[in-house]
Amino acid sequence: MEALISNYWWVLVALLCIVLYKYILRFLFGMVIVPEDRIGLITKKFVLFGSDRELPDGRIIAVKGEAGFQGKTLAPGLYFGMWFWQYSVTMEQFTIIPEGKIGLIMAKDGSEIPTGNILGQRVESDNFQDAVKFLDNGGQRGRQTSYITSGSYRINTMLFQVSVTDMIRIQESMVGIVTTLDGLPIEANQIAGKLVDGHNNFQDFDAFIKQGGNRGLQPQVILAGSYNLNPWAIQLEEIPMTEIAIGYVGVVISFIGTDGNDLTGADFKHGNIVGKGSKGVWLEPLGPGKYPINKYIMKVELVPTTNLVLNWASARSEAHNLDKNLSTITVRSKDGFPFNLDVAQIIHVPTTEAPKVIARFGNMVNLVSQVLEPTIGNYFRNSAQGSDVIAFLSTRKERQESAKEHIRKVLDEYNVNAVDTLIGDIVPPESLMKTLTDRKIAEEQKVTYETQKQAQETRQGMEKETAIADMQKDIVKAQQSVEIAERTASATVKKSEGDAAGVKLAVGAEAEATKMRAHAEAEATKARAQADSEAIKLRASAEAEQISLTGSAEAGKILAVGKSTAEAYELAVKALGGENFTRYKITEELSKGNVKLIPDVLIGGNHGGSAMDGLLGLKLMELMDPQARKEVVAVAEIVETKAKPKKDNINP
Repeated sequence: MEALISNYWWVLVALLCIVLYKYILRFLFGMVIVPEDRIGLITKKFVLFGSDRELPDGRIIAVKGEAGFQGKTLAPGLYFGMWFWQYSVTMEQFTIIPEGKIGLIMAKDGSEIPTGNILGQRVESDNFQDAVKFLDNGGQRGRQTSYITSGSYRINTMLFQVSVTDMIRIQESMVGIVTTLDGLPIEANQIAGKLVDGHNNFQDFDAFIKQGGNRGLQPQVILAGSYNLNPWAIQLEEIPMTEIAIGYVGVVISFIGTDGNDLTGADFKHGNIVGKGSKGVWLEPLGPGKYPINKYIMKVELVPTTNLVLNWASARSEAHNLDKNLSTITVRSKDGFPFNLDVAQIIHVPTTEAPKVIARFGNMVNLVSQVLEPTIGNYFRNSAQGSDVIAFLSTRKERQESAKEHIRKVLDEYNVNAVDTLIGDIVPPESLMKTLTDRKIAEEQKVTYETQKQAQETRQGMEKETAIADMQKDIVKAQQSVEIAERTASATVKKSEGDAAGVKLAVGAEAEATKMRAHAEAEATKARAQADSEAIKLRASAEAEQISLTGSAEAGKILAVGKSTAEAYELAVKALGGENFTRYKITEELSKGNVKLIPDVLIGGNHGGSAMDGLLGLKLMELMDPQARKEVVAVAEIVETKAKPKKDNINP
């Protein structure tokens, strides 16, 4: 039983040893195992023997076995003698810098950075993986100029602090302007550091420092691409490249460099024009294209080399915008009328003259405001004061040619070619313009009326000729009628002549206006009255003569009828006898008067009837038919009348 218990304890001890072997080995042999993805950071708690037991003042990392944080680290592997009571080992992961990143290093220990510098210079230390070598080689505490690129590093984090940041990327058609934060001071009278080479676009900042690079604005720029730049050493500004379009040149004004010799000669006294690389205006301008210009040390003034149009008009401006401040020119004429006019000036700056223009004026805007604007404005104001508005309008072409010649001579002195001067819209005062417009309208209306009058006269002539042609037959007949009338009625001719004279007077009266027309009307009325009087007299005389002649004719007729009747009666009496003729006429007359030849009542004494019977019969007929009685009496009277003269004629 005791043997079994003893074996059990040995098995238990063996199991514990297997489970706790690391702690047992560490305790007995000071064994430390560093995994493959770790680094061992050592802290020494005390020193058992030796003279260097404490760190020097100001140091925090031990490189000679002093107590404290040790510069030496444990790489992955197995180590003995690291007893826990003397050493503390901390397992730390590798420092990994991803792709597209860089690691910025700040050292917690090392030498002092020299006064005037802000970054520690690079020393050999196997990319900061050997802290002892870094400190032994004089590495400086603080931010380091060097950095580590993408990868895995065994960095002693008790000495170095790593910050991961992005690489710098410059886009296409862009340029990076560099300002360094460390280096020598910039020389006096300069605004940027001197140009140095060999630093691989500032990626090797230690080489830049060693070659005497200056802190501050740098003349060198960085083009498109990706760069490992230490942001503690460099500040970068990304700007577009300077583009010079077709039709322009770029005159470079450099703010840095040495003072170069003036290349313009003694005749040009408006500034120095120097060669490339010197301070001032460069003689050779840049042609069309894109250029990596540092805008802080150089300025490129664009000068158009094509014909440039400038408008003195309030409502119009060109794309170049140089005439945006120009407006319509207001002038005053000799007769005191203010009026506006638009002017367009076409200029051309030769490529070889562009640097002189910029050296003289600084930019094209100053050329317009200091030369063109006052020159053109004053010329037209002076020109307008010597003329009235109407004359100015009527001599526009001549004034335009004169202005062109005057401005050409002025601009030649400023190295600018004047291509043409054009006068645009001229706006006279509204009141004067209205007067001119009314006058012109009146003149045009007069011409219109004259034209219409001529047209009407032509139309009247045409219609007259047409009517004459249509009435030719009637005219011939009328002419014949006139000839007949002239031959048959001279009085009518005289009247026609009088009418013609009246018409002539009427036409004259129309020309003399209303007064003569009234006089003509009076004369015409008088003439008509006289004519009417004569006509009345003639008609009365004719009627009297007609009546006289008619009476005479009727009397003659009656006389002739009576004579013929008497002669007839006389011949009848001779032929028939007096009594027989009398009986014949009585019978004829009785038959014409429907008188009964046989009476209804016969009164006589020899035929068996008494006179009383006859009277009674007449009375009875009268009572029965009074009209018959009247007829009988009438017949008796006629017979008596007819018979009596005949007896007288037969027996005178």
